[in-house]
Amino acid sequence: MDTMTTTKIVGGVCGSLLIFLLVKWGAETIYTSSDHGETEAAYVIEVEGDDTEMASSEVEEAAGPTFDELYAAADLAAGEKVFKKCKSCHKLEDGANATGPFLYAILDRDIGGVDGYGYSDALSSIEGNWTPAQLDAFLKRPKDFAPGTKMSFAGLKREDDRANVIAYLAGIGG
Repeated sequence: MDTMTTTKIVGGVCGSLLIFLLVKWGAETIYTSSDHGETEAAYVIEVEGDDTEMASSEVEEAAGPTFDELYAAADLAAGEKVFKKCKSCHKLEDGANATGPFLYAILDRDIGGVDGYGYSDALSSIEGNWTPAQLDAFLKRPKDFAPGTKMSFAGLKREDDRANVIAYLAGIGG
């Protein structure tokens, strides 16, 4: 390779680097806000009433139905469909443990209380029995309900899915 070719290659690399840096600096200048101190709003829209004082009925409407309302109106067929996500680790037959403990008659059963299943310390240390509200909290995000649990499932995000599957499980051996 001769000197002229080497010079062209080095010049091309340096030119590309320069263009890249100029584009980067230009983008940072355009998209990064600089500290100009306190500023005033350009205009203010006046509204009647104070939006911080919402009526309690408006807050309840915005929040949607409670878990108890969803649980009371739960759809068992929809719960059976949601349970398909659980089937790979849990069985519904009494005493049939799998990767997870069996879920037959889970409501009012001791948390971490299935004989023959090795619960994590996080779950077996929780006192009490499974209630619909506790199952809801557990199924929402198991790692938040019992930090250190062996259950690797991320959880069910939709509250109506949780209510439906809990109602479905309540009907199995309940």
